[in-house]
Amino acid sequence: MRASALAFVVASMFAAAGASAAGAADPAAALTRQELPQVTAWRRDIHQHPELSNRETRTAALVAKQLKALGLEVHTGIAHTGVIGILRGGKPGPKLALRADMDALPVTEEVDLPFASKAKGEYRGKPVGVMHACGHDAHTAMLLGIASALAGMKKDLPGEVMFVFQPAEEGAPAGEQGGASLMLDEGLFGKLGFKPDAMFGMHVVSSLNVGEVAVRPGPAMAGSDWFRMVVHGRQTHGAMPWNGVDPIVTAAEIVTSAQTIVSRKLDISTLPAVLSFGIFEGGARYNIVPDQVELQGTIRTFDDGMRRQVFDNLKGIAEHVAAANGATVEAQIPVGDSNPVLVNDPALEAKVKASLVEALGAAHVHAAKPWMASEDFAYFAKAVPSVYFFVGATPAGQDPATAPANHSPKFFLDEGALGVGMHAMLQAALDFLHGAPAGA
Repeated sequence: MRASALAFVVASMFAAAGASAAGAADPAAALTRQELPQVTAWRRDIHQHPELSNRETRTAALVAKQLKALGLEVHTGIAHTGVIGILRGGKPGPKLALRADMDALPVTEEVDLPFASKAKGEYRGKPVGVMHACGHDAHTAMLLGIASALAGMKKDLPGEVMFVFQPAEEGAPAGEQGGASLMLDEGLFGKLGFKPDAMFGMHVVSSLNVGEVAVRPGPAMAGSDWFRMVVHGRQTHGAMPWNGVDPIVTAAEIVTSAQTIVSRKLDISTLPAVLSFGIFEGGARYNIVPDQVELQGTIRTFDDGMRRQVFDNLKGIAEHVAAANGATVEAQIPVGDSNPVLVNDPALEAKVKASLVEALGAAHVHAAKPWMASEDFAYFAKAVPSVYFFVGATPAGQDPATAPANHSPKFFLDEGALGVGMHAMLQAALDFLHGAPAGA
C-alpha cells in the first residue's frame, strides 16, 4: 500500500473520530501529537525513578500496566524484568517488532531538572547514584506512546506488532545474565509464537540536534568486548623496589604498549577500531609496592578478523611485557558475553530511510557514521532483518560537539526529541505494516 492509500485508511478513522483533515493527511504526525503529552509525563516519571540493569521492577510494572490497559497480549518476567506486548491487527499483514531499553546507569545526575533523579543504588559493591544518562527513559516512553497509537487503530491495522521492553542493555551485573541475548535464549521469538519479519529500534544521541535523525546501511555500531588482566608481582617496601617485582610499572608498560595495536597493527583505513583501558587498580598505601594490579578495558571493532587480531596482540603484549619485568599476568580476553556488530539490513534500511524522509524531510535525515559505541540490539539484528537509527537530543542552536555525551552526569535530553522519535518510528512502522515505504 502506498502512502496515499495509507493516508486514506487512517484518514477514514480520524474522520470518524472528528479529527481534522490536516491531521489525517499525516497520520504519523497526528498520532504523535495525540500521544505526546502522556509520553512526556511517562518520560519524566521514569527519569525520576531510574533503575539499574536487571533491577527495572518499577519500570517494568509501569510498562505492563499500560500495555494491559491498551488490551494487548502481555508477557512479563522475560530475562528477569523484560516486558512484551503483542498487538494483533484486524487485517492480515507482516509481523514487526519494535524495541526500547529500560535500564539506567550508575551515574549521579548533575542536571538541574524538577524531575531530576535522586535515586541511589549499588554497583560493583559500592553505593552509587542512578541516572537515565543514556536516554532509555525516552525510549521506553516513546514506545509506550507508539503502542497506544497503534492500538487505537487495531481494527484497521494490517499485521501484528511486538513491543519489546528490554532490561539490561547496559550490561548485566557481574555474575548475572541479561539483556537482548538472554531474551532470545529464553525464547523471545519462539515460545511466544511470534517471529517478526523485521525489527526496528532507535536511540537518542547528544551528537545530533533535535529534529535530526541519522541511519546507515550495514555496520552501524561497533561490536564490543570487555577484557580484564591481573598483573602479579612481588610486594616490597617502596624504598627498596629491587627487593620485589613492581606490578604497577609492569601494568603501565602494558597500557602504553597496547596503544600500538590500533595505531600500528590494524589497517584502520578500512574500518575503525578502539582499545581503551578504563580500570587501573592496585595498591593500598603510598610507600608499598603492591603484589598485584588489575586492568580492565574495552575493545571496539567492526570486523571479526580485526577483533581476533586485537585479542592476540593484546595477550601477546601483556605476557611479554610481564615476563620482561619478572612478573606474570592472567589475561581474560574477552570476559563474559560480547556485543556483536550491529548490522542494519541494507534493503530494509533503504525502506526505513524513505519513511524517515517522508516524516521529517530529506534535509533532516542524515547518513550516520559508524559509531564506536555498541548496542545489544545487535543480537536481535542477527536474528531477524533489522534497522536501528539515531534521534537527535541536543537542543537546537547548541553545538552537539560540545554537548555532554550520553553516559555523562550532565547528559540533557531536549524533550523535543520525543516527538521527533515517535513520528519517525510511527511512520516507519505504518509503512512497513502497509507493505511499502512512503513515497515508494
